[in-house]
Amino acid sequence: MGENFHCLIEIPKGSRNKYEWDPELNAIKLDRFLFASVVYPTDYGFIPETVGEDGDPLDAMVCVTEPTFPGCVIPVKVIALFRMRDDKGVDDKVVCIPEHDPNWAHVEKLEDLGEPLRDEISHFFSIYKQPEGIAVKVDGWFPREQAIEVIQEAQARYRDSGDGAQEDAEDAGEGDGSDDG
Repeated sequence: MGENFHCLIEIPKGSRNKYEWDPELNAIKLDRFLFASVVYPTDYGFIPETVGEDGDPLDAMVCVTEPTFPGCVIPVKVIALFRMRDDKGVDDKVVCIPEHDPNWAHVEKLEDLGEPLRDEISHFFSIYKQPEGIAVKVDGWFPREQAIEVIQEAQARYRDSGDGAQEDAEDAGEGDGSDDG
C-alpha cells in the first residue's frame, strides 16, 4: 500500500466554521461555528472510504499554502499521525501534504514539519472544544508508518461495515436497479 491518497476537504485553513460531510444529504453542511477564538491551522477533512475508531470517516489535515474550499478533493501524501481523545474516544488525524504543491515538496516525514506548525496544531486541538465543555487529551505525534497502519485499519473497518460491499456490488452491476435476466 502506498502513502498517497485523496482527502475530501470539509473545512479550509483559517476558518472558524465547522463544516461536516453529511452522507444522508450527500453534501457538506455547516455543523457549527467554533466557540473558541481560534481557526483551523490546516485544511481539514477526511480520507474517503475509511471509518475511524470514532465511527466517522478518518480525519485528515492537509498542510496547504493557501486555503482551498469545502468539497475540494486533494491528492495527498501522508506525513504523520496526530492522536487525541475526546468524549467519543480516540480521534486520530492523518497529517498530509498536497502532492502538487512545490512549497511542501520538501516534507517527507513528521520531522520535516516545522515545530511551530506542530505546536499550533497541538494547541488548536487541545482547546477548540473547551468552550463547549468537552475535554480533550492530546496524545501527540506519531510517524508516517503508524499513520499508514491507521489508514489501513480504517479502510478495513469501512469494508467490514457493509458500505464498501454495497459500492463493490454496484460497481459490478449488481444492486443498480438493472434487470439483466
